[in-house]
Amino acid sequence: MLSLFVARDSFGLHVSYISIDIRRARELFYFLKGGRVDYGLEHSHKFGHCRYGRLYESGNYEEWDEHHPVHFVCHSTGTQVVRILQQMLADKRFEGFEEITNADWVLSLTSLSGVLNGCTRIYLDGINPEDGHSLTSISLLQLLRIGVVIYEWLDISVLKRYYGFGFDHFDLSWRKIGLRGLVKSLLYETGPFASRDWIGPDLSIHSAVKCNSNLQTFPNTFYFSYATRMTKRFLGFTVPSSIIEIHPLLCLRAFQMCQWRHPTHAPVPYHGYRDEDWHDNDGALNTISMLFPAFPTPHPNCRLGPDYKDGQSLQPGIWYYTLIEGDHIFFIISKERAGNRFDLLYTSIFERCRKQMRRLITDPRLVEVI
Repeated sequence: MLSLFVARDSFGLHVSYISIDIRRARELFYFLKGGRVDYGLEHSHKFGHCRYGRLYESGNYEEWDEHHPVHFVCHSTGTQVVRILQQMLADKRFEGFEEITNADWVLSLTSLSGVLNGCTRIYLDGINPEDGHSLTSISLLQLLRIGVVIYEWLDISVLKRYYGFGFDHFDLSWRKIGLRGLVKSLLYETGPFASRDWIGPDLSIHSAVKCNSNLQTFPNTFYFSYATRMTKRFLGFTVPSSIIEIHPLLCLRAFQMCQWRHPTHAPVPYHGYRDEDWHDNDGALNTISMLFPAFPTPHPNCRLGPDYKDGQSLQPGIWYYTLIEGDHIFFIISKERAGNRFDLLYTSIFERCRKQMRRLITDPRLVEVI
């Protein structure tokens, strides 16, 4: 059994850090299968960047197909990336592989604090709740946007080797676009933020509703989700359950998300929306978003209870979900924070992948998307 890691950092797979999910799905495909990343003619023209990206001279799992499928273990935004990847495999969207790809290339998908239905935090950070994709004039994300554009324009090789945002195919370097190009990028005339080719809009509830309408839960794939929560009800209000246990970087946002109110002047993102459904959270994402794809129409789902211990009676094509007390980074930052629960969680996931979900295959592989 081989373990691979798709990480949002310079030592991982070089899947773009803050790019749109569909582009990251393509990068993940070529990392595993090999070849030059092809973003597609239509996509590259629509978003205004080069069609081709990084070359993988040899894939990390070149034999990947329906007879040699993969178990994906995903955290946060990685969940939607893999769901999009599976849909693209089913729709035969990879040029040169149209005759062979299908949804059965993915044997299982395990989501850890995955953003399946969007989140309200992205509105607090600056995405406009009226449309789910534009940025408000003064916000944290506006500062991020300006910083990223300037960072990419400066193109300092020493820094880029340490950390890059994955926008190289836009050619934002001062050597390519000059001072005029920098001004145009800052004014939304060119670049990833002008064409919405970045992760922010993908995290809105508006975008998730549209995405879930186009993504299937496939009948031969096993789906599991672990939803995290660090809130409780107190005197009729939702409040953080423990200020001590929640990570300091997430504490303020946990309070804010508990009090979220969708603006009365803005249309609701889906029929039947209620603010109170979105108050429980883990400091980064809303708990309701991590359970299973629920909006606009719930996908088949079932709570993973004691009867399903050790993978017994599990069926493909159903989202089995479990609720865990912990913040958004409880199970990924350090084993010391989570203690024994860290070992128990990952042991149960890996044992289930290895022993309980073999679909007449010779060598299913395990990929962790962080």
